[in-house]
Amino acid sequence: MNVKVVLSDMQIPDHDVRAVAVVQQFAADVADELWCVGDEADSPEVSKWNKASAGEYVGTLQKGLDTTHRVLKGFRDAIGPDKLFRIQRSNHTDRIRTYTNRYAPALASLRDLRYEKLIRLEELGIEFDDQPADIAPGWVIAHGDEGSLIRTAGGTAMNLARRFGKSVVCGHTHKLGLQHDHDSVNGRIVRQLFGFEVGHLMNLKRAHYLRAGSANWQQGIGVLVQDGRDVHPVAIPIVNGRIHFDGRIYRG
Repeated sequence: MNVKVVLSDMQIPDHDVRAVAVVQQFAADVADELWCVGDEADSPEVSKWNKASAGEYVGTLQKGLDTTHRVLKGFRDAIGPDKLFRIQRSNHTDRIRTYTNRYAPALASLRDLRYEKLIRLEELGIEFDDQPADIAPGWVIAHGDEGSLIRTAGGTAMNLARRFGKSVVCGHTHKLGLQHDHDSVNGRIVRQLFGFEVGHLMNLKRAHYLRAGSANWQQGIGVLVQDGRDVHPVAIPIVNGRIHFDGRIYRG
C-alpha cells in the first residue's frame, strides 16, 4: 500500500502557519509520497492585479520566495530525504514567468529566473511538473486552472477528469470536495471517474482581496491510498487546527 499526501494551495506568505504545521506532522506520520497542487507561493508583487500600483513596488518578492523555501524545507524534513516530493505549476507560480515575458522579455531566457530555481527546489530534492502529471493508476494531478471554474466543490476537477479521461486531483478552487462520474453495464462498472479538490492551507485574514474576509472555502488536504492498481481518494478537512485520520488526531 502507498499513501500519497496531496498538499493544497498555501499561497505563502499568506499561509496558515498552524494548519501547515499540523499537515507537516501528519505527512511525517503517514506519507509515502508528497505532492502539491501548486500555489505554494503567492508572489503578489508580479501579479497583474498589482501592476502600476503600490503592490508592485513593495520590494518583498524575494522575501516571499525565501519563506516559501523554508516552508517546503519543513515538509521535506518531515518526510525525510528519500521520499518522492513533487509540485505542480500553477497560476500564482506562473506569475514571475508571465511578468518577465511581458515586461522584460530579454531576461526571460535566464535560467536563474525560472521559478523552480528561485525557490531552490533542487536543493530540497523536489521535482517540478510544468504540465498535469500521472500521480497514480488512472489518476492525474493538475493545478485546476486548466479548465473552467465550477462553484460546486469537486466540479472543477470533475470537468477536467471528463476532458482527460482520468480521475483528477487538483487545487485552485480552495474547496474541499469529491465528485463521482461512474458508468456500469449489467451490474459491472465500466468507467470510474473522480474529481477531487483538496481545499486550501491559507490564512483567510491575510487574503485581503476577499470582501470582509468572507469566502466559501475549506481548509484541508487530500490523500490517495494506492493498493495495487486500486486508488482510494480521501478528503481530509482541517477543523480547528486538527486532522482526524485513521483513528489518530494531529494537532498543530
